[in-house]
Amino acid sequence: MKVSETNNLRQCTARFHTDLSTGGGMLTITIAGRLDSATTGAVWRESTEALGKTPTRKLLVDASGIEYCDGSGIGLLVELRRRQESTGGEMELRGLRAEFLQLLDLFNPKEFAVLSLEKPKKINLAEEVGRSTVTVWDNIHALISFVGELCVALSRAALNPHRIRWKDAFLVAETAGVNAFPIVALISFLIGLIMAFQSAIPMRQFGAEIFVADLIALSMLRELGPLMTAIVVAGRTSSAFAAELGTMKVNEEIDALTTMGLDPVRFLVVPRVLAAIVMMPILTIFSNLLGVMGGSVVLLSLGYPLVSYFNRIVSSADYVDFLGGLFKSFVFGIIVAGIGCLCGLQTKTGASAVGDSTTRAVVRAIIIIVITDGLFSVVYFYLGI
Repeated sequence: MKVSETNNLRQCTARFHTDLSTGGGMLTITIAGRLDSATTGAVWRESTEALGKTPTRKLLVDASGIEYCDGSGIGLLVELRRRQESTGGEMELRGLRAEFLQLLDLFNPKEFAVLSLEKPKKINLAEEVGRSTVTVWDNIHALISFVGELCVALSRAALNPHRIRWKDAFLVAETAGVNAFPIVALISFLIGLIMAFQSAIPMRQFGAEIFVADLIALSMLRELGPLMTAIVVAGRTSSAFAAELGTMKVNEEIDALTTMGLDPVRFLVVPRVLAAIVMMPILTIFSNLLGVMGGSVVLLSLGYPLVSYFNRIVSSADYVDFLGGLFKSFVFGIIVAGIGCLCGLQTKTGASAVGDSTTRAVVRAIIIIVITDGLFSVVYFYLGI
């Protein structure tokens, strides 16, 4: 039996023949030319097909005509040997040049044996619920432990300010706060604009369009300013913290810090948390201002003078509303930085570990921010704020 190539390119770069000697039952495969990444694929396919159609106890590979052989060609020879050994046969390699033979001897065909994949065990509902419960409990336990470590580290930093890595804190404040200003300003301005347009339509029926200013002032100062700023920063900064610390965890840099006696929480987390605590209220102030400016555009388009809009803003909101929102943003800053750093420190190994940590950081931060905002609403309600 003889199989020849039909592709012109392959003919000029690699030649492949198989011969079956009827007397000894030995299959002979002749390979010549270049065996590289461009030609090995076709030779691989035809040789394995020929070996599958003509199973034999002895395989002779005539490699005397091979002019060049890279890793892909060596992989082909290893695969042919592995197939023969897996069926109890043997393979004789003849004529392979010494430099290629040295490369081939580096690989043991048994190490490339195809492992049988075990079917995943079916998990019943009770076991799934149990596993989910344990996972949730582990996450809560890790969160409580991290909060404790962070509180201790912040307390020590307050008692010893000279030990804080201020250079890193200022750098993080720039990247997480100053660089986030454009997106926070744009979203806040649009939120104020949209809210004003949406509320002006029903209020026009009662001739109360000027009270749109009251709605914008209270909603931005008390709720939307801190909340939208926290969500934007969570998507931008919390994920960045998780990716940065996660990469350090994968590269074992955090293990090196621990080995040198440096606490990762004090060394890495404290500067980021301090930067977030300072920058989040500042961003919230700008968010409130830009949201109010967005609402003013709508009132001006409806024919109201700017001074009337400003007077309604001043009369409807006071410093309590303003400070209540700022206190929320202070807490949101701790949450954003803390959750991002925690997810980064919990990064496991693997190619997708850092991506999983960043996703987990954003989701957890937003969920905890919304829950905390709900708790603030209840507390403010009973305090009469």
